[in-house]
Amino acid sequence: MAATPSTMLELGTLMPPFRLPEIHGDFVSSSQFDGAPAVLVVFICPHCPFVRHIRSELARFGQDYQPKGLAIIAINSNDTVAFPQDGVEGMQQEVRAVGYTFPYVRDDSQEVAKAYRAACTPDFFLFDGRRKLVYRGQLDSSRPGNGVPPSGSDLRAAADAVLAGRLPSADQKPSIGCNIKWKAGV
Repeated sequence: MAATPSTMLELGTLMPPFRLPEIHGDFVSSSQFDGAPAVLVVFICPHCPFVRHIRSELARFGQDYQPKGLAIIAINSNDTVAFPQDGVEGMQQEVRAVGYTFPYVRDDSQEVAKAYRAACTPDFFLFDGRRKLVYRGQLDSSRPGNGVPPSGSDLRAAADAVLAGRLPSADQKPSIGCNIKWKAGV
């Protein structure tokens, strides 16, 4: 299990727009989140052991923070030819198993992952009400096999700050996970 760190996209970067198909066929657009006090974009996939390790906490995070106004979207950009378990059926199974309450979309062209400079799964990008990047870091310090249970502490602290109108701490640790599975020639 190779560990790839987040690229740590520059704070203040404007949220790249997107329009992607959700696992049930509807399209989700970044413009749908206009008016939300903050937006969390997270790159995940069904097969990654790092995602599997934190996915129940990610589901809890969504259940805790969506009622507070945080808009959340999960994006799967992995190559489904090389990794068919990351296709729509695998995503639907993941949602049923874990109980995600936020949209889960496919980025088949991988253009959205490139725009965000996403590098790993999971990779978290938290934008404020002006859609400026205020947090790009880890969920918490839990990793598969390190004995630290997932708590979401780092992401929760960042979300609490931005929802209260403050900037999260600039001391942000990169997320660590499986590399995005890029298509051949990308």
